[in-house]
Amino acid sequence: MKIESDVHSKNMIKFAQENEDVLVLSADLGTSCEVKEFPKVFPEKYLSMGIAEQNMLSWAAGLAREGFRPFLHTFAVFLYRRPLDQLEMSIAYPNLPVSLLGFVPGITTPGGVTHQSIEDVGILRTIPNMTIFDCGDATDVESALEICKEVNGPIYVRMLRGQMPRLFSPDKPTEFNKGRVISEGDDVALFSSSICTEEAMRATQWLEKQGVSVQHVHITTLKPFTDPLVVESIQKVKHGVVTMENHVTIGGLGTAVGEVMLEHQLHKQLIKVGINDEWTHGASKPYLLKKYGLDAASLIKAVEKILDKDLGFKEEELEDIRLEDYDRV
Repeated sequence: MKIESDVHSKNMIKFAQENEDVLVLSADLGTSCEVKEFPKVFPEKYLSMGIAEQNMLSWAAGLAREGFRPFLHTFAVFLYRRPLDQLEMSIAYPNLPVSLLGFVPGITTPGGVTHQSIEDVGILRTIPNMTIFDCGDATDVESALEICKEVNGPIYVRMLRGQMPRLFSPDKPTEFNKGRVISEGDDVALFSSSICTEEAMRATQWLEKQGVSVQHVHITTLKPFTDPLVVESIQKVKHGVVTMENHVTIGGLGTAVGEVMLEHQLHKQLIKVGINDEWTHGASKPYLLKKYGLDAASLIKAVEKILDKDLGFKEEELEDIRLEDYDRV
């Protein structure tokens, strides 16, 4: 595993060079959302809209109607919580190609409840015409802009910033509505998204040493949720299914998987690992992952429940598991 930085900053400039219709809009968070270098290269393509998200979304709708492709940059909460009416009526209802790049999704920020988008997927999945894409590493981030172009409609991207892992090969870009198989197995199916995939990879390494075979799939497209790989993976395993997400367990990845299981009558146990029905608070990411049960240890405990078996797990054993030498898939 390699650590990357400024991934979106470089990618946004490259994408604008290749697409004349691109405009970048920022809600006074250009530095925090990795587009501070963009206006130095494309001053005519950059609009600083101030701390006025409702106005920014309305502008984006008008620009999209005039043939531009707006990419909105701010923290995730400010793209759906405050301007929900503009998002639904001005962008989603007319099905306009507006890309909402939401940074610091879930508990990736110490900013506390006002800055943590822990229920965004659940809200936005209910909006017609909306597409949702969730980044988990540098390759996902690099793939996001092309996916926005492919969708050619309203899309909400849970974007990562700063230093992030390179879990997946840059030679294999993330594909729209297609999961990425990380490990093959027939005991338990595991679906993970966002920053939880790195923790899930650590957990599956430990589980495999205990003889537990895990069908692990990294999910990026949360709406639509029609990838046949989901059904195939669930049918393949003997015991049950675990989902792991940087989101409340209501309305997100776990709910989407549960809906698929119900629709296809896949009668297996499902355990959803995520934030319980509660508000989170600000702290470091490692602390919050542990406190709210989004870490590798929490996943192992969920698998033990699925198997109805004590695997003799000791949390200190995870300290020896690193992903530096992991074969990127």
